[in-house]
Amino acid sequence: MRRVSGAPRPSGDNRAMKSIRLKEGKERSLLRRHPWVFDAAIAKGGGDPGETVRIEAHDGRFLAWASFSPSSRIRARCWSFDQAQRIDAAFLAQRVRGAVQARQRMAIDSDSLRLVHGESDGLPGLIVDRYGDTLVAQFLSVGVERWKAVLGDALLAETGLTRLYERSDASTRQLEGLPPVTGWLRGEGPVELTLREHAWRLSLDIATGHKTGFYLDQRDSRQKFSHSVRRLGLQRVLNTYCYTGGFTVAALAGGAAHVTSIDSSGPALARAQANVALNGFDAARAEFLDADVNASLRRFIDEERHFDAIVLDPPKLAPTAAHAERAARAYKDINRLAFKLLAPGGVLFTYSCSGGISADLFHKIVASAAIDAGVDGDIVERLGGAPDHPMTLLFPEGEYLKGLVIQTRASAP
Repeated sequence: MRRVSGAPRPSGDNRAMKSIRLKEGKERSLLRRHPWVFDAAIAKGGGDPGETVRIEAHDGRFLAWASFSPSSRIRARCWSFDQAQRIDAAFLAQRVRGAVQARQRMAIDSDSLRLVHGESDGLPGLIVDRYGDTLVAQFLSVGVERWKAVLGDALLAETGLTRLYERSDASTRQLEGLPPVTGWLRGEGPVELTLREHAWRLSLDIATGHKTGFYLDQRDSRQKFSHSVRRLGLQRVLNTYCYTGGFTVAALAGGAAHVTSIDSSGPALARAQANVALNGFDAARAEFLDADVNASLRRFIDEERHFDAIVLDPPKLAPTAAHAERAARAYKDINRLAFKLLAPGGVLFTYSCSGGISADLFHKIVASAAIDAGVDGDIVERLGGAPDHPMTLLFPEGEYLKGLVIQTRASAP
């Protein structure tokens, strides 16, 4: 779907902005500079979709400038806590510049990275990934939707690129009252791209792939996995929810003799196979199964198969804390099965990308799964997203990706 023109023209004159007044006692999170205001905190006031509004405490004190979203439970997303700040094109260009310059100071071993990470970069609802000479953006809130043209210009000006593809088709757009929008926002070019990551190459499709086309947040984890395979001499590897085979390629690059990869998407598996070939690996070293992961793990147990290393990187099972209990059972089940399949001394890289599952809860879930499987192990490392996916002190919700590296012991104590 091509973008629809005719959106309201943004205004940068704060003096003309409407206001929202909070209920008494509801200003505490904003005083800590948390960027969200929920609908239940608002006593009165409002604005048009994406309009910048003044957020006030119950007694009229200024708290923040924010974009208003009449459809979402997150009724306002804060741009700035500085009363003198004008929310205009210059302000947004400066935020984009700050995000891009922050990445330039990071030692990222890839030609592809996240340039803007929403609230953590002061641009609530905006996600921008760079794949070589192409930018891919997700406008996920009415605030950044209203400023889309300005932000598009700023992104290209700051990076010196000419191509910007829009992938605003995430389900969260519906919560903002926005339709899905995809297509070229600036320039045109191929949607089939190849990125370089560490010592290997990976292909993707920015038009049909998950998110913006690829999971850049696991870049460092893939390298750590490759290093573990090589350092420990892990020969038999199982990569579940393999998507387009990033961990598969990493394992083969680390010297694994054979990698079994499972996903329920035929197109993703086809690209994973292509990525193995792209890096010059022998196809006989890789097996791809179009199947349900849970059922496959149970079948492997019945067949008494074992693996030296397993990757569990399932899709989001708990988008919010309200889904945590049901998701916890699912996470526990797949981790329990994985522990049963690990050879003594084997290594498990296990992840949760669910915002509703905290790092502490995930640790407890995995520990409980190990107990049920009769396995003990050492937590070798705790993992998170790559540094170009920052998590700030003021926005803990940014910690969506949690990972544990566990090496099993020969026998439980």
